[in-house]
Amino acid sequence: MPGAGTDKTKNWVVTPAPVVVLVESQLGENIGAVARAMANFGLSRLRLVKPQQGWPNERARVMASGADRILDEAQLFETLAEAVADCQYVFASTARTHDQAKPVVGAEEAARQAAPRVAEGQTVALVFGRERNGLENEEVGLADAILTLPVNPAFASLNLGQAAVIVGYEWYKLQSAGALPFAASDKSPPAPKEQLYAFFNDLERELERIEYFRPHEKRGTMTVNMRNIFTRMQLTQQDIRTLHGVVMALVEGRKGPARGGLLDGPEADMLRNLLAQHGKGELARADSPVRGLSRLLRRNPTDAERALWTALTGDRRFAALGFKRQTPIGPHIADVVSFPLRLVVDVVPDSEDAPGAEARRLKREWMVARDYRIVELRAADIMRDIENVLSRILAAAEQKA
Repeated sequence: MPGAGTDKTKNWVVTPAPVVVLVESQLGENIGAVARAMANFGLSRLRLVKPQQGWPNERARVMASGADRILDEAQLFETLAEAVADCQYVFASTARTHDQAKPVVGAEEAARQAAPRVAEGQTVALVFGRERNGLENEEVGLADAILTLPVNPAFASLNLGQAAVIVGYEWYKLQSAGALPFAASDKSPPAPKEQLYAFFNDLERELERIEYFRPHEKRGTMTVNMRNIFTRMQLTQQDIRTLHGVVMALVEGRKGPARGGLLDGPEADMLRNLLAQHGKGELARADSPVRGLSRLLRRNPTDAERALWTALTGDRRFAALGFKRQTPIGPHIADVVSFPLRLVVDVVPDSEDAPGAEARRLKREWMVARDYRIVELRAADIMRDIENVLSRILAAAEQKA
């Protein structure tokens, strides 16, 4: 189906409708525009009274955009009286009163009045005047009613094609009972609540893993607000599948499930540059990029780091010891640190490559040289026996005290 709505595979069906009469049209383009509007709205009979640029007119054909049949069957007349001689009822389209005692109707009412007459076999005419000055008084005098439109009184002049579109639209709307030519089909049925709740559970589980619900006491309110957002959308089953895929892609990333670890590529270069600046003795302001690194890194904690921090913050014994997570110390980022105790908790992953191990060794040397004590914890130990791990940290903290 070429074009933006013209389907040449369908038959051109001609149904009874008013005739359109154009009086002394000045431009062939306007005649073509009227023909196009007529084709849009089921009007097929066009009568021309002395077109000023002659007939046939190639410019009209170009402007008609495929409504050639209407132009080919158009009839020529010397006067309006001849053009409407066989008509039983005539509407004169004009923006002026002409001081004539005739019924004045809008486009919708004109269609309503024309329909039963056309159905009885009468010929009803819709007459449009010249682009420059419309219809003359004597031409309006040939009509049974005046057809006008509600427009801005300070600028009431319409293009000929525009006027034909409005009148034709009202005619076809009446004939089709306002039925639209097509409706968008629901490719996927509405999502049942069971599917929606399953999506909520998956989403909230992953948000919990990255510690989105902060502070924790507001988790209930945040969850309700988030669920309401998706509920208002009236999602389909396909929508839910798509959203679930988006969440999983964000969770797994391009290298599989997010498990923490070293940054790579441009992010790694940027991180090293920031830390190098900080290591040269530049003061890290509260709004500096280095201070923001802790917030960046907290987005991707390992399972062991997450379990340790959850247990640490949930144990009242550590409440007053000043522990912070993923905090810059000079050029390094500590997993967990208490500045008042000068105590660093270093979480060692179960497997670590040579560059990572060397970076960890250098970090420890730097901290020990500055009187920081280090508690080394293996990730496997944290996941296996968190209570024993907390006891080790507490013991180290009490030794300092």
